[in-house]
Amino acid sequence: MAQAQLLGPVDIRRLADELDIRPTKKLGQNFVHDPNTVRRIVAAAELGEKEHVVEVGPGLGSLTLGLLDVAECVTAVEIDPRLAGKLGETVAEFAPERRDALRILCADALTLRPEEVGEPTALVANLPYNVSVPVLLHFLAIFPSIRRVLVMVQAEVADRLSAAPGSRIYGVPSVKASFYGDVRRAGAIGKNVFWPAPNIDSGLVRIDCFDAHTAPWDLGETTRSRVFPLVDAAFAQRRKTLRAALSKHFGSGARAEAVLRAAGVEPTVRGEKLEVADFLRIADAAEVAE
Repeated sequence: MAQAQLLGPVDIRRLADELDIRPTKKLGQNFVHDPNTVRRIVAAAELGEKEHVVEVGPGLGSLTLGLLDVAECVTAVEIDPRLAGKLGETVAEFAPERRDALRILCADALTLRPEEVGEPTALVANLPYNVSVPVLLHFLAIFPSIRRVLVMVQAEVADRLSAAPGSRIYGVPSVKASFYGDVRRAGAIGKNVFWPAPNIDSGLVRIDCFDAHTAPWDLGETTRSRVFPLVDAAFAQRRKTLRAALSKHFGSGARAEAVLRAAGVEPTVRGEKLEVADFLRIADAAEVAE
């Protein structure tokens, strides 16, 4: 597979000028203009040639070109019609032999339906920072075919997603992401590889997703609908004990305590001490207690 020519700073400014694009904070637009950073992201994703990669927020196409170097096909989801319309032209200019491997959807990633994409095997993206966690969790929920995730997000969000139980930054994103697979920090990205340079550093997060057949728990909607509300309640007031935090969810403190004890969880601990498996046991115990 011939290597695509990647975009540099001059290319990014030219493409933006052609579209009269001025990056907006509302859409979380910061365009990567450093080819080495693109190569680093693609390498960290460890993609095979047969991959169907879905990319959210391709922008001017920096990462898209890098992904087309290694993946069999790429579906790019872009909310901005101007950027979506230009992306095909950019790929035709910089990687003409790979144009047919790219599919472009002008859509809001948060309302995307599975049938619009098919069965992607990987999510690799520089996620729009203002919606990064909702987009990530939405894609993990609707695409069980995804086996690998490599996303760039704000450094602080990367830390939270990959945090371990007991950490002060461990919370709802940490638990929900780890429901789907093994989550880890995969590197740090500085400000100067972007145009415009953001005010914050970025981080890479990698998730090696569980296979539905070998996962430690059922990954379906039924399980999520039982477990995720417990997670939300446990961290809504994170300084409260689980007995207090879950009292509204279970109707009373006494019932919350009974369920927690049945699940083998001490009622006086806080949610930040629990792993996904603990929340699953609580959900199971609640069903038995009904």
